[in-house]
Amino acid sequence: MSTSRPKVVANKYFTSNTAKDVWSLTNEAAAKAANNSKNQGRELINLGQGFFSYSPPQFAIKEAQKALDIPIVNQYSPTRGRPSLINSLIKLYSPIYNTELKAENVTVTTGANEGILSCLMGLLNAGDEVIVFEPFFDQYIPNIELCGGKVVYVPINPPKELDQRNTRGEEWTIDFEQFEKAITSKTKAVIINTPHNPIGKVFTREELTTLGNICVKHNVVIISDEVYEHLYFTDSFTRIATLSPEIGQLTLTVGSAGKSFAATGWRIGWVLSLNAELLSYAAKAHTRICFASPSPLQEACANSINDALKIGYFEKMRQEYINKFKIFTSIFDELGLPYTAPEGTYFVLVDFSKVKIPEDYPYPEEILNKGKDFRISHWLINELGVVAIPPTEFYIKEHEKAAENLLRFAVCKDDAYLENAVERLKLLKDYL
Repeated sequence: MSTSRPKVVANKYFTSNTAKDVWSLTNEAAAKAANNSKNQGRELINLGQGFFSYSPPQFAIKEAQKALDIPIVNQYSPTRGRPSLINSLIKLYSPIYNTELKAENVTVTTGANEGILSCLMGLLNAGDEVIVFEPFFDQYIPNIELCGGKVVYVPINPPKELDQRNTRGEEWTIDFEQFEKAITSKTKAVIINTPHNPIGKVFTREELTTLGNICVKHNVVIISDEVYEHLYFTDSFTRIATLSPEIGQLTLTVGSAGKSFAATGWRIGWVLSLNAELLSYAAKAHTRICFASPSPLQEACANSINDALKIGYFEKMRQEYINKFKIFTSIFDELGLPYTAPEGTYFVLVDFSKVKIPEDYPYPEEILNKGKDFRISHWLINELGVVAIPPTEFYIKEHEKAAENLLRFAVCKDDAYLENAVERLKLLKDYL
């Protein structure tokens, strides 16, 4: 006897958004392509989603193991975070902010994404507007909309001749007049991501000062997503909250242990603000979203930050990533495929305009109405066994042509893996 399925009226946001996201489409395509005739007998090289191919540093693993052995550390932590982690974050950031931070300036979250969601949930009322720069990290959009907010898009304009020459992140620019015109009486916040995913741009002091001053003028909260803060390859990394007392009072800064310690599955992040009252709203939202974050991993992160500061780990990691990009981008220099030289993050955007894909190449129906880059990505997975992310997912439909020939590659892999990727991508010579 069959059981009838009850009819449940679900949240309209999810019943009306039924299209698969880029992560599902790419991972499903990769799983299927792994066994096709071209990829049999060779490893599928996954440079798509930004997860690491190697373990966290040994000191972080040891701190996690130690934390698990302490009975009380396996129980609930205070909702704003374990005192040990809050103290470590104060130690890390006080010199950067040039002031002695207090516990009220820090709240721990269950990953950076939950930190951003907490900021938005703590701030937004129905109909409030949030400005997002295109291209954007795709999670920003549902985070805003599920809180009742409206997304307003402002482009980061790509360089001219993107398809003809190597460019730099500094050549991707914001029209600040356009940004200011996008602000209305309903604008509550703007989200800025630096270093920027997927461009690899590190916003300059001048750019952030202009942005910050406009926000002060219009009383717009700045949510600064700085999860790649330790992966910048410019001479310095400017944090918008430090530019003036007025800008600092409007800024919520988001950080990530997962990006800092190659431990994305630990799901530990944090939000900082010089404005304790502003931060308190994010902290209250965090309490209602998940109450508290995983205690053993908070303890591991607390001690790992202290260990990292003692041994210069963050600077060493930066130098390692400079070398990883040198390894990986060598193939595009060899092939003459233009890319935006990363100033930060562990991503690189590469232009595939010169790659000749057969016009009659078969594609699954579910990507036919998406940007051209989804078809390039599908072809690359199936023919070369290399996974990359199509970045039109980070644009609205009306603006996706800006990225239709680009692919985003993640280099958060060990050097041998990247060297294998370089060898595999040499097969592109047959399609140029």
